[in-house]
Amino acid sequence: MKAVRFLGAGALMACLLAAGGCASITENRGFIVDRTLTSSIQPGIDNKQSVQGTLGHPSFESQFGPPTWYYVSSVTHRKPFVKPRIAQHQVLAVRFDPAGNVASVETSGVDKVVYLSPDGDETPTVGRERGFFEDLFGNIGAVGAPGTGAPASTGP
Repeated sequence: MKAVRFLGAGALMACLLAAGGCASITENRGFIVDRTLTSSIQPGIDNKQSVQGTLGHPSFESQFGPPTWYYVSSVTHRKPFVKPRIAQHQVLAVRFDPAGNVASVETSGVDKVVYLSPDGDETPTVGRERGFFEDLFGNIGAVGAPGTGAPASTGP
């Protein structure tokens, strides 16, 4: 009877340990949002230098259009061996006028995230398809051949 209880307790402990390994993993990615700091950025008062001093270097800057700094923040949850899922996503966009002063501050969320699904796993190219052996042995005999621009060997 004691052996059955001991085996039952051992099985219960093994199940609890296995279930503990399935806990969700939370990861913060990118800019860590501090509401006090982000709300302190004021249009017309702050400039690039004060924004960088308050929030730090942006995640990335705009390349086209008005100068804009983007601070991207994501919180993901995932189970072990499973692709992470975005739980929270926020982008803080700080736009500047030509003089470098803050023109506007906007916050957007996961509603503006676009999920792209590529069409196939290869990029189409112009030209002919070559196989492995043609790539490997394709240049044999081509060096010094007439019409390639290389001098032909005259031999001894």
